[in-house]
Amino acid sequence: MKILSTNIATKPTSFLWNGKKVTTGINKEPTNKPIYLDKENVKGDEVSDRKVHGGIYKACYLFSADQYPYWKNLYPNLDWHYGMFGENLTISGLDETQIYIGDIYKLGNALVQITQPREPCFKFGVKFGSQEVLSQFIAHGYPGTYVRVLKEGLVSKGDTITLIERANNSITTWEFFNLLYAKNKNNNLLKLVLKNEALPLKKREKLAKFL
Repeated sequence: MKILSTNIATKPTSFLWNGKKVTTGINKEPTNKPIYLDKENVKGDEVSDRKVHGGIYKACYLFSADQYPYWKNLYPNLDWHYGMFGENLTISGLDETQIYIGDIYKLGNALVQITQPREPCFKFGVKFGSQEVLSQFIAHGYPGTYVRVLKEGLVSKGDTITLIERANNSITTWEFFNLLYAKNKNNNLLKLVLKNEALPLKKREKLAKFL
C-alpha cells in the first residue's frame, strides 16, 4: 500500500440543515506537504464535531484510491479530487477485506493501529448532493478506516504502509462494517468484537446488547 495523497481542511465549511447552521471539516483538499499525525488528530486539520470525529480512536481517516472509479461512475458531475470522502490519507491498495481491527502498521514515520470503519452521516450526503449516497455507501461495503496513532510522526505522499503486527482473533474492517448494519448480527463475530480493545469501549458496549 502507498499514500497517493495527503488531505486536510484548513477551515470549516458551513451549511443549513433543517433550519440550523451546521459546520463540517469533511471538505478536505490535497496538500503537497507532509502531514503530522498526533494522538488525537492530524495537525492543522479542521475537526468540527469532536463527538464523532477526531480523538484517540479516530485520529486519522484512510480511504482507498481503488474505490474512486466506482463512485466517479455514480456521481460523474462532482468536482473529483483526492480527499472527496473526507479522508486524510488516500491509499492505493487499501483493501478492507484484508485489514483487521487491531492491525498495526508503519505509516511514514508514524505507527498506527486499525480501529473502526467510517459510518456515513448526513454531512456526507450534503457533500455528494444526495442523501441516497448514505445507503449506497453502506451497501457498497468499502468504508475506509480510522486509525489510532501509537507513535506520532510525519507522513508524506509516496510513503509506503507496512504491516508490523497482525491482530489476533479479530475480524476484518469489511466484516465489521457489514456487522454494524446487519439486521441479524453474527454472534461469533460479535464475540470477537467485544474482546477487541482496538475498538472504543462505548462501541463494544453498544454491540454487546445484540448478544
